[in-house]
Amino acid sequence: MTITVELFGIPRQRAGTAQVVVQAGRLGELLADLGRRYPDLAADCLDGPRLKTGFVANLGGERFVSDPQTPLSAGDHVLILSADAGG
Repeated sequence: MTITVELFGIPRQRAGTAQVVVQAGRLGELLADLGRRYPDLAADCLDGPRLKTGFVANLGGERFVSDPQTPLSAGDHVLILSADAGG
């Protein structure tokens, strides 16, 4: 499934991009794909298929998710950011 991922704050700096499109059916698959594509992001923000402490994922602007088994649907939008972003 095609998922749009927007990166903000430290994740954006580490990946060197603001937005990327991935194919994933679960949050853990999405994070693992990002880790393979962006080693600096993986080193600082990811712990395998999970986000490290201090980073959060928001699904569709409606809820924060962290479980790698969280299902994703085609067209979903995931925002990954530092937990302290925005002040």
